[in-house]
Amino acid sequence: MAAAGGSVGVSGSSWPKWSVAVVVGVPVAVGVGYWYWKHRSPLPGQGDKAEILAEKPKLSSLASANQEISLDTGGVDSNSAMKEEVVQTPLQQALSHKDAGNKLFKANKFIEAIECYNAAIEICPTDKTQDLATFFQNRAATYEQLRLYEKVKEDCSRALELNPRYVKALQRRAKACEVTKDLQQSLEDVTSACILEGFQNQTTLLTADRVLKGLGRKHAKEAMAKRTPIMPSKHFIKTYFSSFVEDPITKNLADEKESESAEADVRGVARAKQAFALQNYDDIIPACTEELKFDNSSHKDEALVLRATFHLLLGDHASAFKDFEKVIDNENTNIKLRVNALIKRASLHMQLEDPEKSLQDFDRAANMDDNNSDVYHHRGQVLLLMEKVDEAISDFNKAVSINPNFPIAYVQKCYTDYRHAFTTRDMEKMQEVMRAFQSAIERFPKCSECYTLFAQVLSDQQEYEKADKYFKKAIEVDPENATVFVHRGLLHLQWNGDVPKAIELISQALELDKKCEFGYETLGTIEVQRGNLRRAVELFDKAIPLSKTELEMSHLFSLRDAAVAQATVADRMGIPLANIGLP
Repeated sequence: MAAAGGSVGVSGSSWPKWSVAVVVGVPVAVGVGYWYWKHRSPLPGQGDKAEILAEKPKLSSLASANQEISLDTGGVDSNSAMKEEVVQTPLQQALSHKDAGNKLFKANKFIEAIECYNAAIEICPTDKTQDLATFFQNRAATYEQLRLYEKVKEDCSRALELNPRYVKALQRRAKACEVTKDLQQSLEDVTSACILEGFQNQTTLLTADRVLKGLGRKHAKEAMAKRTPIMPSKHFIKTYFSSFVEDPITKNLADEKESESAEADVRGVARAKQAFALQNYDDIIPACTEELKFDNSSHKDEALVLRATFHLLLGDHASAFKDFEKVIDNENTNIKLRVNALIKRASLHMQLEDPEKSLQDFDRAANMDDNNSDVYHHRGQVLLLMEKVDEAISDFNKAVSINPNFPIAYVQKCYTDYRHAFTTRDMEKMQEVMRAFQSAIERFPKCSECYTLFAQVLSDQQEYEKADKYFKKAIEVDPENATVFVHRGLLHLQWNGDVPKAIELISQALELDKKCEFGYETLGTIEVQRGNLRRAVELFDKAIPLSKTELEMSHLFSLRDAAVAQATVADRMGIPLANIGLP
């Protein structure tokens, strides 16, 4: 997550997946969107398809739903049939009972309506499958008003046995399954309805999105309980630590690089620092733990902060909180260490969706050390994620004024100024910001972040050729940065719909960094849109274990569950996977 290290709009997924769907050139698939608000909210006017979800209608209670829509009136008109002959056929009698049931339903006389539908079902010839399906579906609608959801599911299932492509029955069973927490069946039913409707019914899409969220949360909670912590890639760790210039531990780590061939029997914090210098990151937590066992150690607080930081990177939040707390609450600890611990804990709170606690920790850090640029840089990122742009600008200004030679803070200030200028439609300020980006690149030519953020701004302005130039420059400066390859791949989708080029670039990213969650997720989303659902599931399965929070994992499970459901339904209906989602 950006707030944990790196810049907003770079380290996370900056382009919403609905946008990926649009640029690939097919309609949006089930549930792909409306999730990653914390990676980067789209700028106003970017045409993000997630906007269709922003105006989600309030769902009325079942009892107040539009009851006419709930019923089917299919079949022969029983009244006109009676005019032609006095003696009704069994089908005509069944239709008469159905019509009577519909009138009673609209009068909220549900028990009496059920009796009419019972009579219709009983007398209807068994070879009239379409009519029978209608009677079962109408009786299910009545049971729904009485909140008898098991009976709703039973009648919808009978209707679907008779008419497997009966959209109303699928929609109604999906809702009943959602209420009874059978989310997997609900998802399959609503996916079937979406496919049969060509993904054109917004109400069905909203239901799918809601079910996917619930199922994603369920699967994520189960997966997080048995998750094995995974150390991020070496480049990710390097990027994370580069976002701190006031870290008292890493300030001293540079000295360790000169002693990489030091004696093998170093212990405790010294061993941890040597492991850091040699990028033997798996040895850092054991080394810090060893330091904490020493009697009268003068490096225990240092060991706690370093160990907590790696617990954070591993996604072991409970252990990270425990170690940070020991340092933060110890008033005898070095102020720089306590502030560093507060900044990292604040970012962790934000990852776990607790912005209030996050800002409390940042405020406490600022009160302890109001001349620490890291406080304002990282708080600025959090405020930007919260869409508090004016406050973010104030913090980035202060970070840069304290340390004008910190390139990441400087270019993040440029990016935040751009967001503000774009939002307020201040064209003069926009031009000033564009010049500031150019100045940042001239001042910090070795900072890939400068090129990447400027490329994203150019992309926002649809200056795609220039944006590609700066993405390529970012890769030249930092050829091991996998996320830049992913962003460049997305640019080619947005620019000219070049799917093969996008896949090539994202595949390169995954060759560079096999732990690039962003790459797996993005490529998986593209494969969904191409109809390669099984390949998409494989990619999501690789991304899921790399998630550090339940929210991130929920999002990935929602993408995976959507792909699995579409593949299952396509097989059941005999629809080629490549046709899924096409009108």
